[in-house]
Formats: sequence, C-alpha cells, structure tokens
Amino acid sequence: MTVAFVPPYLLARIASVQEPVYAHAATAARATLAVDLVTRPSRAQLRLSIDASGSLVAETAAAPDREISDAESREQLPGVLARREDDPPSADATVNQAFDGLGATFDLYLTAFGRNSLDGAGSPMRATVHYGRDYDNAFWNGERMVFGDGDGEIFVGFAHSLTVIAHELSHGVIDASGGLIYHGQSGALNESIADVFAALTDQHRRGHTAEQASWLIGEDIFGPTVQGTALRSLVAPGTAYDDDVLGRDPQPAHMRDYVVTQNDNGGVHINSGIPNRAFAATALALSGYAWERAGAIWYRTLTSGVLTPTIDFAQFAHATLATARAEYGEGSEEVAAVRAGWLDTGVIDDA
Repeated sequence: MTVAFVPPYLLARIASVQEPVYAHAATAARATLAVDLVTRPSRAQLRLSIDASGSLVAETAAAPDREISDAESREQLPGVLARREDDPPSADATVNQAFDGLGATFDLYLTAFGRNSLDGAGSPMRATVHYGRDYDNAFWNGERMVFGDGDGEIFVGFAHSLTVIAHELSHGVIDASGGLIYHGQSGALNESIADVFAALTDQHRRGHTAEQASWLIGEDIFGPTVQGTALRSLVAPGTAYDDDVLGRDPQPAHMRDYVVTQNDNGGVHINSGIPNRAFAATALALSGYAWERAGAIWYRTLTSGVLTPTIDFAQFAHATLATARAEYGEGSEEVAAVRAGWLDTGVIDDA
C-alpha cells in the first residue's frame, strides 16, 4: 500500500493558486499530484564486555539495517545507493538526515516496545531521497520510504523532519500488524496511529515528557512565508496552520465536527485529528514519557491481533480500553486516562 504524507486536498489547493508569486509552487503541486505512486535477513549489534571473572563476554542486540538511495531527481526507484548501515556519513546532508531518521524510528520501536524493525523480525529499512523534481511529498510504498525535496517555496523538503520519517515508516508497522483499510474511519485510524508513533519517536529522541512535547507532525517542512508550525497537531487539531495559500488546518478534534467526504479516501487525513486528540489527552493525563504507558497501550492494541481491517473509532477506543484493563487493572489511572481521552473527543459516551 502506498501512503503519502501530504494529503491530496492540500496539494490540490496549492495547484489551484493563481498568484504569480506562487506559480512555481502551483506547478510543483500539479506535477506531484500527477505522479503515479504505484510503484531479508536480520542484523545484530555486537557488544563486548568483561564479566566479574575477567572473561570477555560477547552479546548481540538488535540493530538497524539501513540503506539510503538517491533518485537524483528522477521518479524511478530505488535510485543510486548512497549509504549503507556501516558506511561513514555522506557528503549529502539529506542522505544523512534520512539515515538518522530511520535510526531514531528503529530505536523507539526497539527500546520502548521490544520491536526489531518494522516487521518485528529485523527487516531492512530502506529509503530513497531526492525523488522527482520539486516533488511535494513523502510516501511509504510498502517497501521503502521515499522523500521529495519540495518546491522550495511552500514545502522545503521532507527528509529533515523526523516526524515525517517516523510517520511513514509506522505505516509499515501497521501493515505488518494486520493492516487497516485506508478509507473512512479505519483509514483515519491508520493515519492517526502513524502520527502517534511519529510523535513518540520525536519525543523519545529528544527525551521529552508529554508535557514538554510539541505534539506537532511535519515541523520544518514549510517555507518561511507559510503561516503555520506544522502539518498537524495532535494536542490541538485544526490549529497547525492558517495560511492564505494553504487555507486553515481542517482537522476536527471532536466527533461533532466529523467531516463526511468522498475526498481524501473518505477523509483519512482530516478525521485522524479525532483519535490523535484522544491519544494526546490520554498521554497528558498520565504525564511522564508518553511511550511508557499511553504509547504502550496503543502499541499493544495495534499488535494484539484483535483489530479488524475495517475497525471504526468506537471499536478502536474499546480495544484500547480492553488493553489498558488487561495491563493495569480496571480501577487503574491508565484505564481512567484512556476513557477520558475518548470521552473528551466524543468517540464514546461512556465505558
């Protein structure tokens, strides 16, 4: 399944802009929309130590197996190999940003959840940078991450945003866990879960608690003239940007504002704001590091094998509550926080 980061409705809006100052960005957006997006052994890290008797002890631990390629501004994959796992840093900063972002995502899944790579079995992590010319997006095509460099005006590149990288890679984790149909509420949950683990990856790398975190997805992808901080906000959906060209962030934070549409695969990028807000509210209620409890509940729910591909918001909410009860007990603060998060967004009336 190919899943792109920038929603089609946003690219379509840019493509329709008539002002001469944005002519290049409009052309780039039209070209991005026209692109056809249809497009493994484990590694181990050796650790040496000396035990109490003075003997040398060798231990192995899971380690990432990264491979970055360069499309050289063509729309062909995978491109020219630019950096492997054990290679020194490249002279190309974008290659290194992609490499480091893959590593930070690997670290979050391994250290927080004990997951070895996207499939849980040490699969290679592959990415391609410099895809296309003025390509205004990044996507996961089921095998690798692909990054455009943006048009230089509205979007200024995607590989330097860790949350973009972690979001798209997390679609691989979702796929490996059974998958969620990319339409309607199951599709919005697919997008939301990818956002959740993208935010957690950023927080994990920075060592931020839920209270310290920005909860923004897609920071640093906008050009300097865009009035916005990121593409989405988990803690305050609908507030990430308000710009003359892009318009206003359309994400709702409550079911009363749920958007019924046939566009964007039934609103997968829009309505994901609702479960995003439920997770952020849960994490903030629990405080501390969000991956330790709120993140663990979402991860165990995703990988439990109980989710159906067409699950809706309410069903997913009850699944997270069941996970919290199983892990922490009915009267726990974890269950109370999860319940409050879903009540706060109107997904459930009571549970």
